[in-house]
Amino acid sequence: MAKPGKTQTGSVDVAESYAARLMQHLVVPTFVIDPKRRVVIWNRACERLTGVAASEVIGTSKHWQAFYETRRPCLADLVARDRPEQLPEFYSEYAARGHNGLGFSAENWCVMPKLGNQLYLAIDAGPIHDEAGQLIAVVETLRDLTDQKRAEMALKELATKDGLTGLSNRRSFDQMLMSEWARAERTQKPMALLFVDVDHFKLFNDHHGHQTGDECLRAIAAVVSRHAVRPLDLASRYGGEEFALILPDMDCDAACVIAEEIRIAVMALRIVHGASGAGEHVTLSVGVASRMPGAADGGPDRLLGEADEALYVAKRLGRNRVICAERVLAEFVRADRGAHRLPVAANRRSSRG
Repeated sequence: MAKPGKTQTGSVDVAESYAARLMQHLVVPTFVIDPKRRVVIWNRACERLTGVAASEVIGTSKHWQAFYETRRPCLADLVARDRPEQLPEFYSEYAARGHNGLGFSAENWCVMPKLGNQLYLAIDAGPIHDEAGQLIAVVETLRDLTDQKRAEMALKELATKDGLTGLSNRRSFDQMLMSEWARAERTQKPMALLFVDVDHFKLFNDHHGHQTGDECLRAIAAVVSRHAVRPLDLASRYGGEEFALILPDMDCDAACVIAEEIRIAVMALRIVHGASGAGEHVTLSVGVASRMPGAADGGPDRLLGEADEALYVAKRLGRNRVICAERVLAEFVRADRGAHRLPVAANRRSSRG
């Protein structure tokens, strides 16, 4: 008759063996690491998900190579090290389920080097303790949410993009303007805004038809978009034939250079206009303003007003030009139009065309 101790040990061995075999056949991609963060189980579903065979990682701490190109901890590693404070550093979406043995949850884009493509994975990692409360393993499970994430991103893009031009829509512009204004307040750096308006666009539509008018707007949008080159620059369709370009960390002189490049690039398209009262080709008028937020500025309304006024002046002075808000009066004097008084803002919109 076997001694009780041996019977108990034998039962534990059988249970562990059964658990290991069961984990191998789980349809959920799963791997297990020991307290030293070495892989002890890498199941078949995990092999299929990552393209990495178990033989490549078992007994090593190289499991990160299945998900990332440069070394960084996986979620199981953070659980093994009990480092919830590092979650924000490595995962944009996460949840620490407490220090009571429940582990962490996170979502993340993984580059999947073996597969050569990116996957968006939902990750759960939880610790296993012995009867004395000592950590003996960490189990990480993975779910591929790539299709759902891409669908979510596509819906979000539809909500923020203008359907005709593909630029950001007015809603995105308003949100970005507020967030960049707040950032400019913190950094005390200037923020520039361009208002770009197609000259005599109503005449163009009447002369060529709305389908050609749409093609014209798409061509101009492509030019404007090419000049939003930095990560925080935003090109948007502000409304109708008007576009706006947010240029953070930029003064008026630098913004005017970009505005002039856009104006010249559209002239180079040589889109035929030819309507009575307009020029031979489509041109742009551009208003430019740049401000550094101050204590008296409650929001970006003053910047909007200055760019709008500069655009109006560009229209009044003959169109097909760039006007900076800082030099509005100088432009009137230079054009020998000093006698003209700027109308109030409420009248400016109705004068455009």
